[in-house]
Amino acid sequence: MGTQVETTAAPRIPLTRQRVLSGAIVLADQEGLEALSMRRLGQELGVEAMSLYNHVANKEDILDGMVDAIVGEIDLSNGGTDWKSSMRRRALAAREVMVRHDWASGVIESRTNISPAMMTYMESTLGIFVDGGFSMDLAHHAMHAIGSRLLGFTQSLFDEQADSPASPEEAAILAQQMTAEFPNISALVMEITHDEDSTVGEGCDDDVEFVFALDLILDGLDRLKESA
Repeated sequence: MGTQVETTAAPRIPLTRQRVLSGAIVLADQEGLEALSMRRLGQELGVEAMSLYNHVANKEDILDGMVDAIVGEIDLSNGGTDWKSSMRRRALAAREVMVRHDWASGVIESRTNISPAMMTYMESTLGIFVDGGFSMDLAHHAMHAIGSRLLGFTQSLFDEQADSPASPEEAAILAQQMTAEFPNISALVMEITHDEDSTVGEGCDDDVEFVFALDLILDGLDRLKESA
């Protein structure tokens, strides 16, 4: 007489808001934010898209939650002996998170409401200035000066993702036109493209420029604080 072996299906992981948000972050990390849709997210989580609405209101709610989760990844331990080193560490910790999630800065900039998680982060960051002896007025100016660097990214003046010319011939023609019409910009582009010994870093490197500007601002704030 044969022996029957009972097989038990693996328990299904319950769908929660946290699981929905985590799945959305993984999808954006792997395929970019443009891949995120309710239908696609449902597929990734192994559920019908309509099931997501039991835990999130809509895609905008998902994006809000993703921002909160990303901000929650930033290490809030000061790790410094003074306000300047603490603030530098905070900004660089935020930078590490933004590098891991390169889509996140655009989502943060698109949000119109400040969530409790963001308020908590800003409260903690402002506390570094206040505990460091800043007047509330100077701390206010400092928060504006550092701006998005508090969250690990910068709002760039130029769009470095602009489409490149299709061929070397088109690039050469464009370069000639640029040199004739915009000599200073052309000289700048040549400098950051070809000068590996630039005093502001090796070319136009986002991380180099982030740290350069951060230190410049912190040094200036330090001088203002000491002269107050």
